[in-house]
Amino acid sequence: MAQLLQDAHRQGTVSGLKVIAGAPPFGVAFLFRGGLRAGILIGMNPVELTRKLIDIESITGKEGAVATYLASYLEELGYVVERMPVEGERFNVFARPANVDEPALVFSTHIDTVPPFLASSEDAENIYGRGSCDAKGIIAAQIAACERLRTSGKSVGLLFVVGEERDSLGAAVANKNPRGSKFLVNGEPTDNRIALASKGALRVEVTAHGKMAHSAYPELGESAIDKLLDALQALRAMELPHNPEIGPSTVNIGIIEGGRATNVIPDYAKAQLLYRLVGPSEALRDGIVAAVGALAEVAFVLNIPYMRFLTVPGIPTMTASFTTDIPQLSTWGKPVLLGPGSILVAHTDREFLAKAELMQAIELYERIGTFLLS
Repeated sequence: MAQLLQDAHRQGTVSGLKVIAGAPPFGVAFLFRGGLRAGILIGMNPVELTRKLIDIESITGKEGAVATYLASYLEELGYVVERMPVEGERFNVFARPANVDEPALVFSTHIDTVPPFLASSEDAENIYGRGSCDAKGIIAAQIAACERLRTSGKSVGLLFVVGEERDSLGAAVANKNPRGSKFLVNGEPTDNRIALASKGALRVEVTAHGKMAHSAYPELGESAIDKLLDALQALRAMELPHNPEIGPSTVNIGIIEGGRATNVIPDYAKAQLLYRLVGPSEALRDGIVAAVGALAEVAFVLNIPYMRFLTVPGIPTMTASFTTDIPQLSTWGKPVLLGPGSILVAHTDREFLAKAELMQAIELYERIGTFLLS
């Protein structure tokens, strides 16, 4: 490190040096001459970086600003950065060391968040704000671990994608553009436990049609809402699959819409449901269609499969009831799932990440990378 600083100073590329509290490799900030944008510190510690990322609003569909910041930040750390176009101003960020054409192991998570935007704050123990644990803190931990591993000569890279919270569009685009990695270490809040498996997701739309009429003469119409209610009751009565290793399949009726006015027999009604999968979805899909019958139309708009993952000896395990981008990143290598923070506070107005978990995640990511690449 000392020799690196001396060489950089002699070449005129470093104008200053600032020591910042935090675990290596983020204990030092290098202030470069020329090209370094204001507000970006090389060596920002993980807590600072997490807060910086939280404070750049990145609700799904509006990830451009945070992707731009991350790409510049990684370039200034010395990575070769690819901005992978996704949609409009949205892009994924892929980064690799200059001497590594195809990283053997890639750390990955998503840069988008659910609404609403919540600015960052912190106290002695925690970081608060939208994305603190899902997944801005994970980004900071993965960058820190990647820095440690590349310093030790490991073949590693980083992939940060858009759209995970809605449709995994960024992951789907990345899957068409693999970069030769053998292992994918994906980050989601797992309380720093390594996941044995994760549930899949089946998103279903049930649409009923009827005939409008004046509500004073219901016999002249046909209520789409009545049909939809009967269909939903049939679906709620279904026995859902159970997997002894990961638990039961579950269903949530998340959205119901329909009707014209209170004095009009409704000609249209629609419900959106999300099933959590614990195995193949074919039998469940057949059961849904049979239960609804002629009452309504059934459309399967998203099908993310149940997945099993690699584990590392000595790291506590868990099973994830939520879905991830991993099924959409099948060309990026054998998957591992681990991240700091609790999924139970993600997507809430009290979302937070413990600083101790953030720092532990760096150690765990480094440990996973060392084990897989040994």
